[in-house]
Amino acid sequence: MSQSELQVHPVLAAMAAVDAAVAAVSEVEPTFMTTEEKRQALLGLSETIDRLEELRMRVLAAAGDVADEDGARDAAAWLAHHGRRDPAECRRRLRLARSLGDRDATAAALRRGEINVDQATVVVGATESLPEEVSSEVRRAAEARLVGEASTFGPRQLRILGRRVLDVVAPEVGERLEERLLDREAERAARRTFLHTRRNGDGTTDIRARVADSVCDRLLTYLDAFASPRRTAVDDRRPHDQRLGAAFGTFLESVDPDRLPLHGGDATTVLVTVDLETLRGATGVAYVGDEPISASEARRLACGAGIVPVVLAGSSQVLDVGRKRRFFVPAQRKALAVRHPSCVAEGCDIPAAWCEAHHAGSPWSRGGRTDLADGVLLCSFHHHRAHDARYDVEWSAGGARFHRRP
Repeated sequence: MSQSELQVHPVLAAMAAVDAAVAAVSEVEPTFMTTEEKRQALLGLSETIDRLEELRMRVLAAAGDVADEDGARDAAAWLAHHGRRDPAECRRRLRLARSLGDRDATAAALRRGEINVDQATVVVGATESLPEEVSSEVRRAAEARLVGEASTFGPRQLRILGRRVLDVVAPEVGERLEERLLDREAERAARRTFLHTRRNGDGTTDIRARVADSVCDRLLTYLDAFASPRRTAVDDRRPHDQRLGAAFGTFLESVDPDRLPLHGGDATTVLVTVDLETLRGATGVAYVGDEPISASEARRLACGAGIVPVVLAGSSQVLDVGRKRRFFVPAQRKALAVRHPSCVAEGCDIPAAWCEAHHAGSPWSRGGRTDLADGVLLCSFHHHRAHDARYDVEWSAGGARFHRRP
């Protein structure tokens, strides 16, 4: 062995060996591997990649002199520039590398291939989030427990365990701190809560919000109650996120205004302004405040929502400001549910609990009354179609059949 070979650093020698080994199989076609060989390769290569990543992070944590010599902010910035890599990812790796320097159990397990990088990130995050008053001994116990659980659980489950690790390794400490931590979490969530809206100018508005986990869970529970049953609707093939968006609108329409706080001297009220001819016709435009909506949408809202219709003559003179009413009271809804166990649209089996009451015989826009004789139940999807000017509907004893107008 030559003198130059003896002077090669072991890390560089390992890098050269790995590079040569990978190059040797660069033209190999995995298609011809047996199932068992593919199984071994997937698990083995994943473990090797994580062990190599640990080695790279070890070098990264010690590469401050490289950054200093080239005038870079830190080793992560240097690697991102010279390696043509994502700066954010390089910064995350540098932070993890520095954290692993203080967590011997996690670093050793990653080095041996017993855990992967994502699991190590979770363990580091869980131990770093422990309150300051937790002793170093308890921190080490928590780290060791989570590293042990990593042999069974993936990153997502491990993150859940990490939030309760004190209850396992130090129950007496966890019990004292749990309420304090929950209070801090609630205060932090309250400080970070916001809701932004942005009009897109095309009839849609983007809503961006950050809320506490419990608020999100409650909202999703409400929306799933509207959206999930639509998975069985024969006419509804929309993706789930689109159904959730539609469910949000349906949820808002179902809120009882009488249970909302007073707003401007009355329970929250929606004023719909519409010309008399538009209200009676198949097409036209109505307004909610300054925002236009179709006349068919106004008629649909009138079926079940508590609105105040402001009816105008052709000269925009107010003919009538209607009285807000809660159409189809609970007793009537129960009677309709007995008569119609599901949506009356042909081929739709959405249960009555998820449906909306509709004036089938004489619409509200033409003076119809809220009578059981005229009431039917339609799911939200078909209720929209019933008020869509592009569709005709045939009512019969067997239900409703929709036809798109030519």
